[in-house]
Amino acid sequence: MSDFKDLVGGRRSHRLYKEEELSEDDVQLILRAALYAPSGHGRRNWQFVVVEDKADLEKLADCKENGAAFLKGAALAVAVLCDPQANECWREDCSIAAVTMQYQAEDLGIGSCWVQIAERYLSDGTPAEQVVRGILDIPEQMRCLCIVGFGKKKLNLLPNEEDALKWENVHVGKF
Repeated sequence: MSDFKDLVGGRRSHRLYKEEELSEDDVQLILRAALYAPSGHGRRNWQFVVVEDKADLEKLADCKENGAAFLKGAALAVAVLCDPQANECWREDCSIAAVTMQYQAEDLGIGSCWVQIAERYLSDGTPAEQVVRGILDIPEQMRCLCIVGFGKKKLNLLPNEEDALKWENVHVGKF
């Protein structure tokens, strides 16, 4: 990308991926971006579980009723975790780290999409976090906010339209 404005405007959620692995260098850059992400009080106490095993990606794709199925075709998924007892800003910090990974991926020409895990459930009431915890052996005290799937883009989606920006949602000085 030539500049951040283009990167932000061009980033779209990609759920269809080519059957290609990501290079080790690209994976390292994506994870590096997460580790550089800002966090409350500079604590940086999020944790990341990197999943490349196809069997585990398929299991993760069934962790909730809607919105995770695309993980079956992902080359990589990263579960974003934190211990809420150690960080009252865990949701915010995990969100920033996840989005930072997505922008790094976009800069590399890699597609990504966020799967919300916290506060999501299977139809029988089973928490998605419980399912993910069982698949990835996540310790009980940790919370999983989301999983971000990554892969080589199968489709070239058009950038977001500048005309679609909702400037009416911006309030200056007061609401």
